[in-house]
Amino acid sequence: MPLHVPPAPAPALRTVLTALSSPTAVREARTPSLLRARGPVTPELPLPVHVLDHVAADGVPSVRLAGWRFLIRSGERAVAAADTMPTADGWAFSRFFEGPYVTATESALRQAETMTQPFQPRLLSVPGLYMLTLWLHGDLTADAAAGRPQATDLLVPLAPAPPGIAAHRPHRVADLLPVLTLRSTPAPLLHTTA
Repeated sequence: MPLHVPPAPAPALRTVLTALSSPTAVREARTPSLLRARGPVTPELPLPVHVLDHVAADGVPSVRLAGWRFLIRSGERAVAAADTMPTADGWAFSRFFEGPYVTATESALRQAETMTQPFQPRLLSVPGLYMLTLWLHGDLTADAAAGRPQATDLLVPLAPAPPGIAAHRPHRVADLLPVLTLRSTPAPLLHTTA
């Protein structure tokens, strides 16, 4: 079943296109794959990037939109990614980057395309674990910039995943969220009395 990729805000896309057409922005990004790309490069597969701030005592996750990420394609594969971020004046280009999350995102999206249930793809960052997941949201009509993970949504940890969490294995939110919450909660400090 195809994924229902939400459209990115037009101003966010424009900032990426402007940065791609700027030799200075590309050169200063220090992304060798983007510098070596032959032929045209195009931003594709816009994904909203949400950040998991915390999980309430009742298990409800608090997330916020941090920006939109575009995979930058050259030929048959993604060679880099571009991030945008919301500002008081609209959307701004943030950065180009490359590395394992680019190929892991592309791989997870291909994997999700083979699932029988349709999903709206998003990214969910878990800063406390230095973890990024592909968030497959079940409500195809939802505003991609809003909402929170539902119990039946799927999270696919991207490689490299934290130790003990399998990369590229889909998990229901109801199953993985408690593990993430437990692992990202700092241990209490031991107090000793003298």
